[in-house]
Amino acid sequence: MSGARLLIGPVLRRVVDTRATIWVETGAPAVVTVRAEGGAEGSARTFSAFDHHYALVVVEGLPADAVTPYEVFVDDEKVWPEQDSAYPRSVIRTRMGDDGGQPVKLIFGSCREATPRSTGHKLPPDALDAFARRLMADEGVRPDLMVLLGDQVYADMTSREVRRFLRRQRKRRKAKLTDAPPHQVVTFHEYTQLYLESWRDPEIRWLLSTVPSVMIFDDHEIIDDWNSSASWRVAAREQPWWSERITSGLASYWVYQHLGNMHPDELAGDALYPKVVEAGDATEVLREFGQRVDREADAAHDTARWRETQYQWSYRVDIGRTRLVVLDNRCSRVLDPGARAMLPPGEWSWFLDQAHGDYDHLVVGSSLPWLLPHGIHHLEAWNERLAASPRGWVSHAAERMRRAVDLEHWAAFQRSFEDLGELFARLGSGARTTGGERVGAGPAYPAPASISVLSGDVHHSYVARVRFRDPEVTTPVHQLTCSPIHNAVPVVMKPIMTLGWWRGPSSLVRALAKTARVRKPGVRWRKLAGPYFGNAVSTLSLAGATAAVTIEGTEPDGTLTRVASLPLTAPAPANLPERKLGAVPAGDAA
Repeated sequence: MSGARLLIGPVLRRVVDTRATIWVETGAPAVVTVRAEGGAEGSARTFSAFDHHYALVVVEGLPADAVTPYEVFVDDEKVWPEQDSAYPRSVIRTRMGDDGGQPVKLIFGSCREATPRSTGHKLPPDALDAFARRLMADEGVRPDLMVLLGDQVYADMTSREVRRFLRRQRKRRKAKLTDAPPHQVVTFHEYTQLYLESWRDPEIRWLLSTVPSVMIFDDHEIIDDWNSSASWRVAAREQPWWSERITSGLASYWVYQHLGNMHPDELAGDALYPKVVEAGDATEVLREFGQRVDREADAAHDTARWRETQYQWSYRVDIGRTRLVVLDNRCSRVLDPGARAMLPPGEWSWFLDQAHGDYDHLVVGSSLPWLLPHGIHHLEAWNERLAASPRGWVSHAAERMRRAVDLEHWAAFQRSFEDLGELFARLGSGARTTGGERVGAGPAYPAPASISVLSGDVHHSYVARVRFRDPEVTTPVHQLTCSPIHNAVPVVMKPIMTLGWWRGPSSLVRALAKTARVRKPGVRWRKLAGPYFGNAVSTLSLAGATAAVTIEGTEPDGTLTRVASLPLTAPAPANLPERKLGAVPAGDAA
């Protein structure tokens, strides 16, 4: 028997036409081969980094419009499916060659602590576990893509098992990491334990092997409030262990999450992937990469320099007539006072190009919600203005408040918030060409049927609809927030999140923001459903010119119950009714 084995299981990432990429981690260097029924096949030799071994296998020749079982071989020995497995066979589902009219279904969510965990607190059942069990029983609920929107692992909030591992590891390395937080991961090897713990959950292991997935980080992949402000970065770099943490966090994220986000055709042109594969042992390549990418964020405001050097974490996925653009809300923020932006100018220009073109539905993946409860939005905008005050005591107090209560969403980057609203207004009024904003650079297309922003982070779920002042904007635009998959919101935050939607408290906070000369938001929005504070997973269904969303929460027995289901493309009434989230009979699906 070969010494190599699968440490997690195959992770199915992108399915593009008749190709698919499958990510694996093995226990030793090996050649990994994926064989699908009917003759489709792909092989790759593992690359090594920090004494761990990985491969991304591109499977070619899959039949179109088919569900094809596959097997994984390590050095010609079958390792997947495992012998005597009680789970259904893993499959790759392809779409029709010309699938313009074929429906698209995305499931999404964020913030998942590993299952099971022994952290000293009890959480409701894991929503992804529950979805996996449903899919095993009903193939009809299979989505085209799973979109995981951040906090796939928690580097700063570890389980008892990981803490025991950290104690053992650090006893062997007494001369190093003596100042590292005892309960937080710091090195690449320590990061690997988070993914092993999370992705080896049996149901999750099977789900990842059979449903394509894309991912984006949020703060906890690195540390809470990562890159919330320029002064935060200065304070973080004063910690003796920080350089190792940020280097290892970015390198491990690239290996475990970002590598699989790429289109098969993009791999050869990626700034890092060819170097990693050619290096054999890519430890130093990845170490240098992590250090460089963090340094490059200091110059994010410099468009020319960004174009030349900055590694881009944002990416685009097209499925039929749906375009998904997933944005980096963390690593490349512009934090210079007076020029703060959620995306650097170069990446914003890239996003504009992706947002224009030939599609029916635009879906924007943003780990942080664009639209928050109104009261919280006004609070964050007020805080951003005060944090830029020339009076030192005012800016210092605002900075302390920002970090204490996590005031660092789109609302705390007001220029970016308004720019995103203006972009959606232009797209929704039909100002869309393949040449982006360059007038006459490409053919014009009508307004898309829907625009949806998928988000997580805030540990509760809700649906909000935008109302533009311009009557020419015909496209419905929604904020769809689903969080957490497996976590909990502190009890004290529930009334705050709820009151944030109420008109009275929100008006008071808006009045406070006006005292700092914060302008009224350029868009208005109204909550359609929520807030729901349980563990949940959501489904966005797109078919032709229609769109609908369903939020499902977990019951104590580990099953899913529909808590909200509503169409997104129906005309919005003049006065949108408040809608409380509660169990909805199965027959009421959108």
